[in-house]
Amino acid sequence: MHVSAVIAAGGKGRRMNSSISKQFLNIKGRPILYYTLKKFERIDKIKSIILVVGADDIDFTREEIVKRYKFKKIKIVQGGKERQDSVYNGLRELSPQTDIVVIHDGVRPFVPVTIIEKSIAAAAKYKAVGVAVPVKDTIKVVDDNYTIKNTPDRKTLWAMQTPQSFTYDVIMRAYEKAMCDGFYGTDDTVLVERLGLTVKIIEGAYENIKITTPEDIIFAETFINLGYGHYWR
Repeated sequence: MHVSAVIAAGGKGRRMNSSISKQFLNIKGRPILYYTLKKFERIDKIKSIILVVGADDIDFTREEIVKRYKFKKIKIVQGGKERQDSVYNGLRELSPQTDIVVIHDGVRPFVPVTIIEKSIAAAAKYKAVGVAVPVKDTIKVVDDNYTIKNTPDRKTLWAMQTPQSFTYDVIMRAYEKAMCDGFYGTDDTVLVERLGLTVKIIEGAYENIKITTPEDIIFAETFINLGYGHYWR
């Protein structure tokens, strides 16, 4: 089974109030993106990694991430205006021989390797799989006037994460239809849902956070201090 990964790392970090892209910010002396890539590089089933970055970050990524840390499986691809454009650029660089595609956010460095592997196995069985966690809070649906309209049953609500994994033919069909229709979704699974196909969920991990704001850097450093990163070096 030929498995490839597409890592979306084209964000600019506006909410970080940073002059550099958020995936290059350091946690304990190493870039966030290093920690993410290390997880995927060490999984034997993953034969290639398409790393999608902004046009302005290509040279930096090549020199300061791929060469500096001696990653072997990575091909760098230029991203697009939106995340969906970037992932699509990455998908088009995959070999047609690819069986399973794992799509992951470059700023989610704490995803357990076991969850990546479970996602791959589930995609081989079900064709489309998302990683998610049950929500802990009560969720309210409100209108434009900030008035509560209803309260969904919390047992039915899950917060989506990445990786999201698919058979190659399913995710390519989903992306090609979305791009043709001019439809932009908030994640990859919604594009598959538009095809009328079933998407399964496997449970993720609450520490699998997306690093987006300055507070998240503090959480990330705490996670490493607690041992979540003990095998990365």
